[in-house]
Amino acid sequence: MKMKQIITSFFVLFTAINVFGQATDPLDYVDPMIGTARMGHTYPGATAPFGMVQLSPDTDTIPYAVNGKYTGDVYKYCAGYQYEDKTIVGFSHTHFSGTGHSDLGDFLIMPTVGSLQLNPGTSDKPETGYRSRFSHDTEDAEAGYYKVQLDDHDIQAELTATTRVGVHRYTFPETDEAHLILDMMYGIYNYDEKTTWSFIRMENDTLITGYKSTNGWARTRTMYFAMSLSKPVKSYGFKSFEKHPYKGFWGRFDQENNFPEAANEKIRVHFDFDMKEGEQLIVKMALSPVSTEGALKNLQAEAAGLSFDAIKRLTQNAWRKELNKVEVKTIDEPEMTNFYTAMYHAFLGPTIYQDVDGKYKGIDQNIHQADGFTNYTSFSLWDTYRALHPLFNVLQPARNQQMIQSMMAHYDQSVHKMLPIWSHHANENWCMIGYHSVPVIADAVMKGNADFDIEKAFAACVQTANTRYFDGIGDYIDMGYVPEDKSRASVSKTLEYAYDDWCIAQMAKKLGKKELYDEFMKRSESYKQVYDSKTGFMRPKLSNGEWVEEFDPLDTHWKGFIEGNAWNYSLYVPHDPASMIDMMGGKKQFTGHLDSLFTMELPDKYFEHTEDISRDGIIGNYVHGNEPSHHVVYLFDWTDEPWRAQNKIRMILKAMYKPASNGLGGNDDFGQMSAWYLFSSLGFYPVAPGSVDYALGSPAVEEATIHLENGKDFKVVAKNQSDKNVYVSKVLLNGKEVKSNFLSHDDLMAGGELVFYMSSKPKKK
Repeated sequence: MKMKQIITSFFVLFTAINVFGQATDPLDYVDPMIGTARMGHTYPGATAPFGMVQLSPDTDTIPYAVNGKYTGDVYKYCAGYQYEDKTIVGFSHTHFSGTGHSDLGDFLIMPTVGSLQLNPGTSDKPETGYRSRFSHDTEDAEAGYYKVQLDDHDIQAELTATTRVGVHRYTFPETDEAHLILDMMYGIYNYDEKTTWSFIRMENDTLITGYKSTNGWARTRTMYFAMSLSKPVKSYGFKSFEKHPYKGFWGRFDQENNFPEAANEKIRVHFDFDMKEGEQLIVKMALSPVSTEGALKNLQAEAAGLSFDAIKRLTQNAWRKELNKVEVKTIDEPEMTNFYTAMYHAFLGPTIYQDVDGKYKGIDQNIHQADGFTNYTSFSLWDTYRALHPLFNVLQPARNQQMIQSMMAHYDQSVHKMLPIWSHHANENWCMIGYHSVPVIADAVMKGNADFDIEKAFAACVQTANTRYFDGIGDYIDMGYVPEDKSRASVSKTLEYAYDDWCIAQMAKKLGKKELYDEFMKRSESYKQVYDSKTGFMRPKLSNGEWVEEFDPLDTHWKGFIEGNAWNYSLYVPHDPASMIDMMGGKKQFTGHLDSLFTMELPDKYFEHTEDISRDGIIGNYVHGNEPSHHVVYLFDWTDEPWRAQNKIRMILKAMYKPASNGLGGNDDFGQMSAWYLFSSLGFYPVAPGSVDYALGSPAVEEATIHLENGKDFKVVAKNQSDKNVYVSKVLLNGKEVKSNFLSHDDLMAGGELVFYMSSKPKKK
């Protein structure tokens, strides 16, 4: 991959301090290519912070299913881009960042020259379609900008974006056969019936509007667009690929050539131009969840009258502002790249989902007006409640409040009267388990970042937790656990419900609701119902109270668990580690048990059928590449040997995060993997969101200054920092020694200085 060029800037206010004490640009250390090599972790395209538009190259068109059967290879294309691929199909405007399942890929655009081709071709024979070969040597990926040479067409492609507008700049060779392909059929995790309808209008010779409706992960999703061209088309045409027995009276028109509208499930469009050598075509594609009128308003508000370079500059300055919320000094440049790339990934989503006038489509499929908040979507909550939203309570508190208000809007519009489980684009897709909007809300409430109706939010949490027909909750309430013969992944569900219930109890206590506090604290102890003292593991139980006989604590595929095994999930009691440790034999026995997790072997056979777990995300039997284990290493803080966490944290940071195309040890899951890195690099981690305490670890930075939204600074310093000095001998907070293994949120938000004294030898006393 070509090294991205250093971006020069006269915006001195948006600079950080590097290891040499000189002004530097944090964008120099953002590498959007990190994690693009496997499982579709990320995409290297152009977006504004939390942008609705996430514009990126897509490198293949593998369908989700063929003849009704799932094609496993499609899993690599969750984000649309694979580093190993040799061709680019085109550039689409919406993506998920490494979510492990997928959707989107709206409005794919591809510039071509030569004979018109309206099929994408194949990766082994790209010349049979509109796709093109490319080389990583010509790629340049930065925050808010992407560039590549399309070799088959001799076209330089550049991308940038505003919040709601994707901007393309294509530099052509001289030709009288230049084309711009708009593929309305393309989609990520695509299949023949996914696009349910498309509509396009030629408003004039430089403006096109339309929409696309799909049935995928979101089963009723519509996105509208308005596309502006910098050069009038000389001709255009539509090609429909779906036949209907009823054609109405449209047959009187030649609808394929220069006819100003088209409607069909499957449409591809071509716009034709004459181009001079080096002539550039600028394409501005504005999106809207509401209407083409809304898309036009977004286009006018964010991109009208602005050049490509001006938009790029504005977007990159927006990224500078966000990235400079933490100024870092590290022991080596690769760690700077890891750190600021992790911040970049963490600030990709959830995404803004409303027009500039505040209108958005709700989960009831009606149009709503966001009043007093910005509406967000794409809540990957099974992942992001763990560290990403707690990170937002430090670095993005105002946005996090708006995200919670968006969740409350979802609740108000839901026919189930439930908070989001995994929602995107005006849909609930019901992915994964738990009701993890609850810890997001509880964490904000308990940490004093709740400028919203707390009583209403609390009531929504209780209502969601008592929705008996959702995923075994009725049995969980009645029996104290989820029985495996009634609901699969029963142990995982029991454990996650118990934690969520503890979060509700904390809010109840804060609000003075003793009866509800007692009820949900009792529910929070449900993890004890699925602990088998004979095996020493959490174990699936039947509705008759008997254990499931077939039980292997290494198995990661169902058998009571989802995306994890009994070894890892048995440690999932983040809200009550002390009681869990006592239950498992006390501190000494637990310490040995936990320590062995990192040294034992997990044979491939135990995860070969589990897509979200792969060898490069595993250390021993510790699965860092998937979220249920993210708090595990910090459990040593509840033992008499917290030093055992310190060297392992640094080991995980080095093993799972590298400045390379395969540099993530698992799906980033919309920023959760990156948020773990950021917290752990800074030396503390939120083991139980909903608690006001962070567990201390081993910082990887030399210095970091967090510029808090309240105007105060919190500085982390690691004295004697090195790759060998991974142990902490002493911690001072504002000059006073910290006697516990924990840091409070109030101390962090008050500003000040946290100093770690590092050593090559563990402090065992």
